[in-house]
This record gives sequence, structure tokens and C-alpha cells, in this order.
Amino acid sequence: MPTAEYAGNVVELNEEGFLVDSSEWTPEVATGLAEEAGLGPLTDKHWTVLTFCREDAAQQGQPPGLRRISKLSGVNMKELYQLFPKGPGKLAAKIAGLPKPQGCI
Repeated sequence: MPTAEYAGNVVELNEEGFLVDSSEWTPEVATGLAEEAGLGPLTDKHWTVLTFCREDAAQQGQPPGLRRISKLSGVNMKELYQLFPKGPGKLAAKIAGLPKPQGCI
């Protein structure tokens, strides 16, 4: 499997660019993944979503889907699409260091 280095952190990625081991995630890794995805600097709203995704996944045992993020994170659906264009559920999970959510193509 490929590896990548973000701010001195070497992580293993799967073929779609998701972390193989979510315990390797750090904010610096998130910043690197976001840059690779073409997102500008991560804003407070981005971090709100990423933090929610990580905390919810720890509680639920799987990454949250888009509707759950929108309903419970305090960031509405329109904002999610602005923050994470082209598939916000999948992109938020990737940057949060989580596996691809079930139901995402």
C-alpha cells in the first residue's frame, strides 16, 4: 500500500487515499490530505465537521453519513457542500482519517 508524508508524519493509505490506520491521524495529516484534495486552508467550520466526524465515529463504530453530519454537527447541508465539494461525506471522512462511509461510491 502507498505511503504519504505530512509534516513529518508517514502514514499508510489505501488505493482511494484513505488512511489505513485512523490512529495515525493528526491535525497535520488532515491539513495535508485537505491540500491534496484541493481545499484551501481549513477553517473553523471545517474543523467543526472533522471533529464531529471523529467523535461520532468513535462512539458509533463507523464514520457518520452526510445526513447525520448535517443534522448533528451544527453545519447545514448547503455549508457542507461548500466546505467539502464533490462528495462532502466521503471527503470529510477522508480528511478526518476515517474509512469511507458506508453508502458512498
